[in-house]
Amino acid sequence: TVGTQTDYRDGEAQTDPYSPEYTVLSGSVPELLTLATLTWGRGLPAGLAEVEMIERARKKRAWEATLPSMNDASQIMKRRKMMAAMERKEWAFREQEIEKLQEVRLEALKKLLQNRQKNKNDLDTMHLGYHWQILQKAKEEKIKKIQHDCALMLRKLIAKRKNVIGKLERRDIIKEYADFASQTYAPLTRIGFFPDNHSERYVVKNFYLNTFAGLCELEASLPDSVTQVKTKAPKPKYATTGYIKKSARLEVELAQVHQ
Repeated sequence: TVGTQTDYRDGEAQTDPYSPEYTVLSGSVPELLTLATLTWGRGLPAGLAEVEMIERARKKRAWEATLPSMNDASQIMKRRKMMAAMERKEWAFREQEIEKLQEVRLEALKKLLQNRQKNKNDLDTMHLGYHWQILQKAKEEKIKKIQHDCALMLRKLIAKRKNVIGKLERRDIIKEYADFASQTYAPLTRIGFFPDNHSERYVVKNFYLNTFAGLCELEASLPDSVTQVKTKAPKPKYATTGYIKKSARLEVELAQVHQ
């Protein structure tokens, strides 16, 4: 009725499979002992390559059983020929394994080279894009400058076309006063006009404002209502007979709030 949960998975706590002790009977050679070199993680669990190795070992044991006995001197040459043929087969098989291993390594090397080339192409593309943006920006700025210079030269050519022969033109006073952007209203400093010079000539000079005698004379000429101010006490807007209307009270409060 009580369940428990450990902090570790079964895979983390799992060890290598247990291999019990064994004894071999005299005169018997179990086939299983030929696989003693295979351990967990190094050949076990068995795959296609291990199965092929087991089959080759079985065929080799069957071939060893067919070898002539070494006690018979007449069969020594035959035994040597069979062993040489088997050795050639083993070397051929080993060469095939080496070729397969080389093909696998070659494929891995091809993939690495392809990945490196792809990364290099991506990097080159990024660099080219960056340089293209820089050159495009410089191109746009150059085009803008050319367009600006072109507009400037066109304005100069248009101004020169107005007086192609170079003859003098008479001054049109009516046209100058009708155009508020002409030299009459807005003279330029570059043609010798300085608007800040002689600015004192526009100052108003008046006898009544600049001298004390003029101020006294100006004050004597003013009427008595200007020099002698008479004030009257304000009358209340509403009669205060002991009762003030609500509207009047609100106006007084609003006036105080406004102040």
